[in-house]
Amino acid sequence: MKKPSLVIIIFLLTFFESYSQYHPFIYPDTTRLRMVFAGDMMGHMPQITAAYNDSTKTYDYKPVFEYVKQYITDADIAVVNLEVTLAGEPYSGYPQFSSPDALAENLRDVGFDMLITANNHSIDRGKKGLERTIDVIDSAHIPHTGTFKDSADKQKNNPLFIEKNKIKVAFVNYTYGTNGLKVQSPNLVNYIDTVNIRKDIEACKTQKSDFIVVTIHWGLEYERYSNYSQLSIAEFARKCGANAIIGSHPHVIQPIERLYDAWDSTTYFPVVFSLGNFVSNQRERYKDGGLIFALVIEKTNTTVLKSCSFLPVWVFRGTIGKKPDYRLIPPYKFAEASIKLGFGEADKAKCNEFFTDTRLHLKNIDEVANDN
Repeated sequence: MKKPSLVIIIFLLTFFESYSQYHPFIYPDTTRLRMVFAGDMMGHMPQITAAYNDSTKTYDYKPVFEYVKQYITDADIAVVNLEVTLAGEPYSGYPQFSSPDALAENLRDVGFDMLITANNHSIDRGKKGLERTIDVIDSAHIPHTGTFKDSADKQKNNPLFIEKNKIKVAFVNYTYGTNGLKVQSPNLVNYIDTVNIRKDIEACKTQKSDFIVVTIHWGLEYERYSNYSQLSIAEFARKCGANAIIGSHPHVIQPIERLYDAWDSTTYFPVVFSLGNFVSNQRERYKDGGLIFALVIEKTNTTVLKSCSFLPVWVFRGTIGKKPDYRLIPPYKFAEASIKLGFGEADKAKCNEFFTDTRLHLKNIDEVANDN
């Protein structure tokens, strides 16, 4: 039997390569994407003081993220809730936040690819504060959604689409309110409204999104368990076609649930009711840390959720000289950080208490074992 000629072999390879573009079952192109979500990025006044460098007269938040930077950077898409305005001086903490511009730049530098901005502090500094916040984020070249200068801005960034690894992810962002402050025209804030949620999810599907994430500011502050209103909104978003819902606002971690269709016991809809605080000055039990939640999705001919997991992150507050110092501590960096930062026995106890509380609260979800 004659061996096929080189010309025939080349022809067949070229043919099948071209054919597979339209018939991927021959050479299935499987890609994966890993997303991580962090909770409330607060800006209490001691945090602003800690970020100030007396020598350079500038602000630098990057040291806060020293022990979680690699985990964030390694994600394909990393998202955090910016729960402050970037309204310029005078800077202020609670109850009406305005943080230095460096916060946005540093969040980008440590690996965050996207900011969500619809929360109860979105208009702490009014119309000028909302607009300046968007300008600063745009100057830092970070995609964002949730608050908008006007209808044209909303049309551009709601829904917000990010495509990586040949997977197109759509994000929408809502808040329950803005602390009684009214949005001034032409500014817009996405409030929780089932009519708009349905409309936005339909827009995501029209744009052929592979995965739709609803990020939402809801629930009751300091309550460790979700309520009926949260669950009903989550079910509504699932039935509209969303693929995951990520919540914030309570400033403590709430459980993570899997919602299933009655006719499909294999595919689930993850609901993170509250990620808790990411960085804040709150020191009471349950408030002194939060989660980084990870979703891994895979696409061949269809897109499926492969796994979800959580990384507990405790906020260490120490001092350098007379200034406060903040560091985010995941479990796998506890030993290294405790030596370098000089944890006292009280620090070690508080950190371990937070990790234990979190694990007991999230027994149905896998924990990230290490920084790999």
